[in-house]
Amino acid sequence: MRICEGLKPERVFYYFEEICKIPHGSGNTKAISDYCVAFAKAHGLEWIQDAMGNVILFKGGVKGYEDADPVILQGHMDMVCEKESGVEFDFETEGLTLFVDGDFLRAKGTTLGGDDGIALAYGLAILESSEIPHPPLEVVFTVDEETGLLGAEGIDLSMLKGKKLLNIDSDEEGIFLTSCAGGLDVDCRIPMAREAREGICYEIKVSGLKGGHSGMEIHKERGNAIFLMGRVLEALGEAFPCSIVALEGGLKDNAIPREAACTILLGQEGAPFGQEKAFLELAGQIGQTLRQEYRSSDPGLTVMVRDFGQGCRDVLDDASQEKALCLMRQMPCGVQHWSMEVEGLVETSANPGILKLSDGFLSLCCSVRSNVTSRKYEVAKRLGSLVSLLGGESSLRGDYPAWEYQPDSPVRELLADTYRELFGEEPKKMALHAGLECGIFTGKIKGLDCISFGPDNFDIHTPMERLSIPSVAKVWELILGFLERSK
Repeated sequence: MRICEGLKPERVFYYFEEICKIPHGSGNTKAISDYCVAFAKAHGLEWIQDAMGNVILFKGGVKGYEDADPVILQGHMDMVCEKESGVEFDFETEGLTLFVDGDFLRAKGTTLGGDDGIALAYGLAILESSEIPHPPLEVVFTVDEETGLLGAEGIDLSMLKGKKLLNIDSDEEGIFLTSCAGGLDVDCRIPMAREAREGICYEIKVSGLKGGHSGMEIHKERGNAIFLMGRVLEALGEAFPCSIVALEGGLKDNAIPREAACTILLGQEGAPFGQEKAFLELAGQIGQTLRQEYRSSDPGLTVMVRDFGQGCRDVLDDASQEKALCLMRQMPCGVQHWSMEVEGLVETSANPGILKLSDGFLSLCCSVRSNVTSRKYEVAKRLGSLVSLLGGESSLRGDYPAWEYQPDSPVRELLADTYRELFGEEPKKMALHAGLECGIFTGKIKGLDCISFGPDNFDIHTPMERLSIPSVAKVWELILGFLERSK
């Protein structure tokens, strides 16, 4: 039995479930790309698949719409792969396990990939239909959006004739996005040296944080597990001789880290034992302080300590540990600037998303976003300067431009008129502090008019992600209404 059987719109959820059966995390999109090509062949559509795996599907206008201006429907194939702690799941080979939770569709123990699998589902459901009124369609599905909009950056769009683009990659129904931030990733590596020491080994774990999308949810001031681990280690180290054995946190640069773990050695050469009770008491006090600070944004925050027993371990030497703590405490993290022009809009932010101690290096990946290009580079340079002072190196990747607001947008006005006519409500028009492919597409297609929207999808980039079933139906009706009015 199909999990989505009986959900409306039926064909949209049919294709969404089919997509969820295919592993399609960032960097692992060949199978989903080939699925889209197979769909095109089965339905007699023209198609293009490039070397990256980007796919463009073409369909002519139905009777009465043959000479209308083409409309570009666009979304991305890849999803962010996050899972709950302790869940055994291989995103490279396994399909998602879906379930219906009231009015929501979710995946068991993992992200759902509604961002942006729902765009593919909408596009395929429209393309297969012989009854939906629509102008000529150019349906563009890109790869690796979540890792720096790489597919959009690399795709050739010179063959497209459309100047109207619907980007279905937003997660708040009734909100039309009209501009977005640009961004880049900063990769940092600092050499670390080790030495052998003896003491009592403990694992410290910061967990229970909500996490979330590093652009869409950064304004909510949710705790960053990497940054908080730095606070924990610094406070413990000021009171006790602690040495770092292992350290890691976060899984994706574009997701606010929900967990971080560190193995430390309590004690040093010549220092007596007998400090365990005081050490554990202080760790508990630090956890209580953090829970109080983050009681509104992250009520589930916990700092757990486990005893791994006494022994001799290779730990970071004093100089290396000082560098590691300095990075974790001084790195840009969270909101850096608020917009002075758009009330309530984060202008610039930094998200240290992945930290890993291995192979003689401490590695950090940080996602930087800004609606102001110069400030994007300023924050990246500030982080790079810190890393350089600590004896390390940094590099930039995945640099993508901001999407600037267009005062005159017939697409935006037609979509808003359609929304009002269908639902009797006024849609909101907003700027976004996150990356969208619209900025790259407007740079590739002269005179392109675009808008971004989508159904309600909550807690994206986390295992709590849930896609609203009624909202999917509402946005489906909106898309069809727009296409019908585009004669």
